[in-house]
Amino acid sequence: MDMTTSLKSLLLAIQKYRDGRTAPNAAQLQKQVEEVSGLKCDQLLSSGQVLPRECVTGLVELAGNPNTSPTLTSSIISLLAKLACDDDSQETLHSSYNLTSTLASVIHCHSATPGAPLVLQCLQVLQKLTYNTRVFQSTNYIHELIAFLMTNIQSHNDDLVMPCLGLMANLCRDNHSVQSHIKSLDRVKSFYRTLINFLAHNSLTVVVFTLSILASLTLNEKVGEKLFDAKNIHQTFQLVFNIIVNGDGTLTRKYTVDLLVDLLKNPKIADYLTRYEHFSACVSQVLGLLRSKDPDSAAKVLELLLAMCSVSGLRSLLCQVVFSPAGPKLRAAGRRHGAGLDGRKAEPGLALVQWLSSPVEGAESCSLQALQLLNELLEEALGAESVSESVLSFVEMLLPVVLGLLKGLDPAQGDAHLRKHCHRITHVTSLLLILCTEDSARSLVSRQVSAPLCLSQVESLLSSCHNISPLSCHPPGCDDDLSQVCADALLKTLELMSKLRQQVKDMETSFYRMLQDQRIVTPLSLALTSHHRERVQTGLSLLFEATPLPDFPSLVLGESMAANNAYRQREAELSVKRVAVQEVPPSSILDSSSRSVHNLVEKIQNGLELQEQVKDSHVSEIIDVYEQKLSAFASKESRLEDLLEAKALALSQADRLIAQYRFQRAQAEAEACKLGSLLKEAERRREELQSELSSQVLEVERSKADMEELLQHNARLQQDSEEHQALKGAYNSLLNRFNESERLLKELQAAHTSLTKQIDSLRKNHEALQLQHEKMASVLEERDEEIRSLHSDVQQKNSDIAGLRGELQAEEEKVQEKDQEKRDLEETVDVLRKELNKTEQARKDASIKASSLELQKSTLETKLKQKEDELSKHSSMIAMIHSLSSGKMKNDVNLSL
Repeated sequence: MDMTTSLKSLLLAIQKYRDGRTAPNAAQLQKQVEEVSGLKCDQLLSSGQVLPRECVTGLVELAGNPNTSPTLTSSIISLLAKLACDDDSQETLHSSYNLTSTLASVIHCHSATPGAPLVLQCLQVLQKLTYNTRVFQSTNYIHELIAFLMTNIQSHNDDLVMPCLGLMANLCRDNHSVQSHIKSLDRVKSFYRTLINFLAHNSLTVVVFTLSILASLTLNEKVGEKLFDAKNIHQTFQLVFNIIVNGDGTLTRKYTVDLLVDLLKNPKIADYLTRYEHFSACVSQVLGLLRSKDPDSAAKVLELLLAMCSVSGLRSLLCQVVFSPAGPKLRAAGRRHGAGLDGRKAEPGLALVQWLSSPVEGAESCSLQALQLLNELLEEALGAESVSESVLSFVEMLLPVVLGLLKGLDPAQGDAHLRKHCHRITHVTSLLLILCTEDSARSLVSRQVSAPLCLSQVESLLSSCHNISPLSCHPPGCDDDLSQVCADALLKTLELMSKLRQQVKDMETSFYRMLQDQRIVTPLSLALTSHHRERVQTGLSLLFEATPLPDFPSLVLGESMAANNAYRQREAELSVKRVAVQEVPPSSILDSSSRSVHNLVEKIQNGLELQEQVKDSHVSEIIDVYEQKLSAFASKESRLEDLLEAKALALSQADRLIAQYRFQRAQAEAEACKLGSLLKEAERRREELQSELSSQVLEVERSKADMEELLQHNARLQQDSEEHQALKGAYNSLLNRFNESERLLKELQAAHTSLTKQIDSLRKNHEALQLQHEKMASVLEERDEEIRSLHSDVQQKNSDIAGLRGELQAEEEKVQEKDQEKRDLEETVDVLRKELNKTEQARKDASIKASSLELQKSTLETKLKQKEDELSKHSSMIAMIHSLSSGKMKNDVNLSL
């Protein structure tokens, strides 16, 4: 059954179960849920179809209903956990379907039995769902969930401690509202003591979860200062690096990396790490993890290295670890890039480069992270006063791999492939632009990059930008807009062409030709009207180059920019109107809703008192309706709180931008004053140099005549030198050919003598083998004659046996005639008949053995004698039987054998 049919059946089963919560409906729903769970559910939530949305909404609603049976709830949660197969699906389930609050409500309903399988299942799914996801304090049942987690962490139940600690670590990480709520509780000190005791636990996973919670809650408090002070921090670093390198599983390594990333956000701890004596060795071991084929582990390792690059003191140490050990071997590696990187996996830099073009499934994010890390490291290395030879060797090896990433754009594969490829081009060109900031690296880049390569990239990107469907686009200026992503990649490529136009052949012609293409208007207008400073600067630099060109579409560019600005203004006005509608005072909404709810509750209670004996069945339905309305009001309140937090965050960002602007303006004024003084000094220096130049011109004219004579003499010497070199080369080539011919002659003589000896030995062996062949032929003829004689004997024996068998049958007929007269004789005859059957079987065995005498010539005679003895015995027995039967016919006396 296909997915669509299964989802339709599931939706029908959900509706039937809603209408009547009977056992058959529950069993049918359980069956449909298990059937959908058995299908492939990847990318089901991201498909945007209505049917999966309706099914997931119904399942979440049923899972959160306390009247649903635990078995059915467990099956539903298993299906929802399978749907959360990637980060996008997890975010959709968390934000769009409120699965987090639903699972928290299930845990709250079953909090009396914390060890139940359903509770453990909800904890595991919540841990997966809340990883790297911010959960607001206003989420329904979040306070009850936190209380449940704290209670069971302090209960020391081994089955509950690990999932509760992992979920608590997710809730506390980068979540100030949850942290403030936990710190405001009365039992927080006992909770801290329990966590500190867990630091001595046998499980490394428990220790990592505990450290993560303590770092989130106490890093800026006295408890955290004592835990992570200068005495303990080095042990913590050693523990963290040991777990990352030798950890028991991907989950432990993932949380350990997150812990170290959080610790690096503290300036004091980051400073401690720069002074950690084993840092280089630990980073080398961490880089060794990149040699594995697991994209999840590699992604976390790269995330950790990128976080280290954000610390200025650690960035230079990382450069030393990545580039220095790889120095002596990398230049040769770059020249034989096709020979493969697998043979030199010990180099940290090579392990990093392998992930740029890894064929492992799911390695696209690792490739982008590796490019970002190389951007950071090469920017640091090339910005130094002197660039080491090892860095240049690494760059020479890196360039073929990086340029290979620019290939593979196929617009027919869809928007997702185009988005990935544009992101990759943006990162690659950013890396190449960083390499172009240093002269030696730029020369390496100019030797590898060609004008046709850049031109083909620009052409394909322009075609992709022109062919993007408007239905797949976001509003202009949105960072997620596919046209914006393509525009970024295109402008970065054009900027690279601008940097290399003087060093690469035909690059300048291609660059100016692309700037005059009419399709350049859209990406250029997006960049010039963007709110990102880097995009605007890139667009302005390209506009400065393109404005003097005769065919540059400046008018079309102006109209496009005006259209983008008008769209943004209209969106701003609409957003202001939406905010004005949404910013009705929350207190008035809540007060009115609370008053209406209280009135409804009083009416319901009065109705219940009046109809206490009647037990109206509609009251429960009315209560459910108003409970849903209450939850809707609570969700509205949480959205209002989220808006307030977002506004506060935007205000702080605006203040920070204002401060940055003032600082930059002061810097610009100081630089302007400095440039003015330098200009005056340069003018004075120019006048002095002008006078010196006039005297130098006369000296140059005199030296020109001398130079011409020297050039003529040098030309004659050069001609003689070339003739000498040609003669010397011819002599050396002849000498080499003579030596080579002499060496080959000696080798051929030695080979000739050895072959002669081999021929003599082979001739002798051939004669001996021929004699043996003749002897064996005569022996075989004798054996054939013996076999033929034996065949004739066997045939004679078979004929004798056939005659004996006929006689035996006649005797049996006589015995049967006397059967009725003598009962005792009948038993004897039966016994003898069995013996005759055995004799027949023995005869068959004898015939089989006689047929095998063709291969067993040595044992044939002995076996034949045995068979003759057996046949004689059988004949005597037959004679005995005959005599006994004749004797019994004459007198009826007692007979026994």
